[in-house]
Amino acid sequence: MTDIELKKRLIGKINSTDNNEILEEMYRLIENEETDLSVYKLSSEQNSAIEEAQDQYRKGNIMTKDQADKEIDEWLGE
Repeated sequence: MTDIELKKRLIGKINSTDNNEILEEMYRLIENEETDLSVYKLSSEQNSAIEEAQDQYRKGNIMTKDQADKEIDEWLGE
């Protein structure tokens, strides 16, 4: 199906429905698509932190959720 055919079918469905919830959801999806086009730029510090985390993961330097929760509790003094 070409883009033009798909657009025509969508317009037909939109015109034929009286369900406001469906129309609002369709609008929300289209609106989100327009706002999601921007590319998030990471700072050099953020890139470095991600690279360090990936390196730690590759080396097996990871902890379980329980271990992380325990460490967080210790940091918070709980």
